[in-house]
Amino acid sequence: MDVELIRRLPKTDLHVHLDGSLRVETLLELARERGVELPADDEEGLRRLVFRDRYRHLGEYLEGFRYTVAVLSDAAALERVAYELCEDNFAEGVRYVEVRFAPQLHVREGFEVPDIVRAVDRGLRRAIDTLNRSAGVASGSEPRFGAGIILSALRFFTPEFSAGYRRYFDALAGAPEEEVYAAASLSLARAAVRLRREGVLVVGFDLAGRERGYPAAAHRDAYQVAHEGFLGKTVHAGEDYGPESIFQAITDCHADRIGHGTWLFDPTRVHAEDAGDPERYVEELAQVIADKRITIEVCLTSNQQTVPELADDLQLHPFRAMRAHKLSTTFCTDNRLVSNTTVTNEVFRAVEAFALSPREVRDCLIYGFKRSFFPAGYLEKRAYVRQVIDYADRLLAAAGASGL
Repeated sequence: MDVELIRRLPKTDLHVHLDGSLRVETLLELARERGVELPADDEEGLRRLVFRDRYRHLGEYLEGFRYTVAVLSDAAALERVAYELCEDNFAEGVRYVEVRFAPQLHVREGFEVPDIVRAVDRGLRRAIDTLNRSAGVASGSEPRFGAGIILSALRFFTPEFSAGYRRYFDALAGAPEEEVYAAASLSLARAAVRLRREGVLVVGFDLAGRERGYPAAAHRDAYQVAHEGFLGKTVHAGEDYGPESIFQAITDCHADRIGHGTWLFDPTRVHAEDAGDPERYVEELAQVIADKRITIEVCLTSNQQTVPELADDLQLHPFRAMRAHKLSTTFCTDNRLVSNTTVTNEVFRAVEAFALSPREVRDCLIYGFKRSFFPAGYLEKRAYVRQVIDYADRLLAAAGASGL
């Protein structure tokens, strides 16, 4: 399977951060307009100093978000970046994207969570309308483009993160930090449910940020609200901590999907005294994930950039074990700018590293559509997935791809 065929195949991106996926030229323009000082004033300089192909550690990887969050300070910027993200995805064959971001990071005086989310919603809707008027989609020969919004709570933050987060420290002065984090996530979950009921394209709830020392269990109440509000649930887990973090995401947060899951199969990272035999714990956890069809949002390039053990050899990534255990997996970018990648690139890298057959690629791509938090009823989603499958099969057959 060559890059061009992969680019043409219908794909999803279910794990892509809005503030990590700006166009470089847009970042530069927004910074000039909003008075944000960047380390360089051209793309070459930013790629050399901030947005690299390789990073020494997670802290260096996260450095670029200081600048992207700073420029996304108003409705116009958020709407523009949301629109452009859809446009970039559509250009490489992505037909459904779930854009996630932490709206509380963007709160300013007079610019609150509902305003922030609605700005992104406007950008997505404008893109959906524009892109679905393209010749291939309008004629019915190609699947239409769709999008949803996932709101991310943070496991950890400080008052300096934003005015929105500062409020929680002020309101709960003297309370344990865990209660502050929980209050912010609960407020966001309630806002997510309200916005969804008002018709905004909010489809899911997420928990992001540092895992080690900041357990998902603290956000149980927020996830219960999201669960009762019929939102999809996904959790960053197993990226910065071991299998127990993934278990907690499933049991405490009702997770339908897991972001990353990088350490799922590593028994040396099981620390709970009541876990029993670590190898058996890992195996049973994998069986639960397989049986419940909890989908793993696999971000190969991002994981290589933030996990030193994977930096020099992608074949060490647990994606191979995920496939061997028949887990539901789908390819995601995480951050198109920060990781300097595309969905096409992620799929092609997987094909090269793991010798995937056309059938295996097709199955992973279809999982993305099936396990999406599609913002419509089941019957409509089912018909859409059928259209995607038929379209993918026609492309593969025309290319003479074997293994179907």
